[in-house]
Amino acid sequence: MTATTDGSSGPLQPRAASATKAAKATKAPKTAQVTEFTTATRADAPSGPPSGPPDARTALDRAVAHLLERQDDAGWWKGDLATNVTMDAEDLLLRQFLGIRDAATTEAAARFIRGEQREDGTWATFHGGPGELSATIEAYVALRLAGDAPDAPHMEAAAKFVRAQGGIARARVFTRIWLALFGWWKWDDLPELPPELIYLPKWFPLNIYDFACWARQTIVPLTIVSAKRPVRPAPFPLDELHTDPANPNPPRPRAPANTWDGFFERVDRALHAYHKVALRPLRRAALKDCARWIVERQENDGCWGGIQPPAVYSVIALHLLGYDLRHPVLREGLASLDRFAIRREDGSRMIEACQSPVWDTCLATVALADAGLPADHPALVKAADWMLGEQIVRPGDWSVRRPGLPPGGWAFEFHNDNYPDIDDTAEVVLALRRVAHPDPELVDTAVRRAVRWNLGMQSRNGAWAAFDVDNTSGFPDRLPFCDFGKVIDPPSADVTAHVVEMLAAEGRSHDRRTRRGVEWLLAEQEPNGAWFGRWGTNYVYGTGAVVPALTAVGIPASHPAVRRAVRWLESVQNEDGGWGEDQRSYPDPEWIGRGASTASQTAWALLALLAAGERDGGAVERGVAWLAGTQRADGSWDEPYFTGTGFPWDFSINYHLYRQVFPVTALGRYVHGEPDLTGSRAPREA
Repeated sequence: MTATTDGSSGPLQPRAASATKAAKATKAPKTAQVTEFTTATRADAPSGPPSGPPDARTALDRAVAHLLERQDDAGWWKGDLATNVTMDAEDLLLRQFLGIRDAATTEAAARFIRGEQREDGTWATFHGGPGELSATIEAYVALRLAGDAPDAPHMEAAAKFVRAQGGIARARVFTRIWLALFGWWKWDDLPELPPELIYLPKWFPLNIYDFACWARQTIVPLTIVSAKRPVRPAPFPLDELHTDPANPNPPRPRAPANTWDGFFERVDRALHAYHKVALRPLRRAALKDCARWIVERQENDGCWGGIQPPAVYSVIALHLLGYDLRHPVLREGLASLDRFAIRREDGSRMIEACQSPVWDTCLATVALADAGLPADHPALVKAADWMLGEQIVRPGDWSVRRPGLPPGGWAFEFHNDNYPDIDDTAEVVLALRRVAHPDPELVDTAVRRAVRWNLGMQSRNGAWAAFDVDNTSGFPDRLPFCDFGKVIDPPSADVTAHVVEMLAAEGRSHDRRTRRGVEWLLAEQEPNGAWFGRWGTNYVYGTGAVVPALTAVGIPASHPAVRRAVRWLESVQNEDGGWGEDQRSYPDPEWIGRGASTASQTAWALLALLAAGERDGGAVERGVAWLAGTQRADGSWDEPYFTGTGFPWDFSINYHLYRQVFPVTALGRYVHGEPDLTGSRAPREA
């Protein structure tokens, strides 16, 4: 491994594995909050010899001060959420389609897109990753809209890559839908998605609630787009992105009829035939009901689901049905999209796919509390007040599967009341329990609601998913339309672990529902000793979540599952003392546990090892030394690598606050020991 001049690790080649969540405004430093705390003055710190080496304590103090400075005056934290340039390209394409694209926005977006282009002319979907066809096509088209000439060297290089990869014909369905909006692709050559889908009963395969929440929010508006098949005049041709402009979409081999792929290919052909003969009264009714479904789910801030893609497609769909851009629904929808934009110092404009204030705030609260900040510190109390105000107390789409369950969860974003998630809810409870709030009954009431809701969202197999219950149908992922990312939401080890850890903190370690979750986690351990990471990269994240949950619930550090996890983490520690895992570990087993060391992933590994009783072990000492040695002068860490996951491999995320909150948590637990939230807490009815 080589070091780059900025101190980050250089490219790491794969080798065989040893075994198989509003842009943060700049705030003045909160000096009064920062200077009153150091790890040496924690109120409940043990007396006697120092609990960690000076470098660890110094690094922790700097990191705590930096994190405190980043808190918003309202009480929340939020780091930038970076994904890839398709967000920026599609924002320009949307504005072109609606006729509202302006020169200033276009140039700011183009500046960002150009800055993300790699030397080989391509665009990747994560830092250090390979060039990706669909991302490169969308970025190229966006730059053409911005006026970049096709014969410019950077454009020629991108087009050459696209042709070498099979051209537009081999791009994912979503990319080709965007191109079809301007006549660059034929609607007949796209999978059909009829709006009558809205009428399928909830027990019928492929009804909209068989899809994950993020997918159904996208699919419903796209059924309108698919039915309308709009085409706006293309501002220029894209012949240079086809391998053969005269035959841009050569036929592909068909899957055998006796396979599921073959079956769904034939279903798609039948739906294309239905598009031509669909009963007009039924089609009109379906379009009207799809629109009603979309409008009913618009959030108070104008967005849909708190994420950018459903908002984009919902605006297009409603516009196609005659909603004027001045209509309140579209006006607020477009305003919400502007709030996904981050203006950078160089004048560029980056679009976030989502915003993560609830997630960032609960993680920051846990980090600061575990770092020794007094439980009644103003920053923690302010954060708790903000989180308490964000609890969702009305039903959402989750109640389709759990109609009798009272609400009580938290969402990931500022506004997303229709889709609270189980993961955020568990972590918010863990954060609230670390704060000495002046109104403890207020906290207790909120926690009781949350615990009851989380327990009610347990799936049949004993585990927990992110948003829904038993969202495990095998059919949605097989649709020809669904060739990008996961469109179902099955239970995962990381979410289940966070719920189990929260239930343990609430005195429910022996609850049968908790035990079922533990049994599921133990059964899900990989032969190599790790756990798969669904929402973070990857096995290091999964293992870093599960081991603390197991020990919190009473599994001893000597348990074989814990020992296997320790051995695996030790085996994949990098020579520099850190841990890293590349996004390529999702499709390629040779990358499992391998990648350039990062602050967040090193912290995840340390959290597992510390929970397993390895504080004095060599692996922990080297990991802590790596964190202390790579810390920047301002108390932060640099982390260009993507360690978050939207869809494994297909959609990667760089949570810019991960590099801060997780190292603070790990260093805090190293210096002060593991937190004990279960001491005198008796289980409450939920």
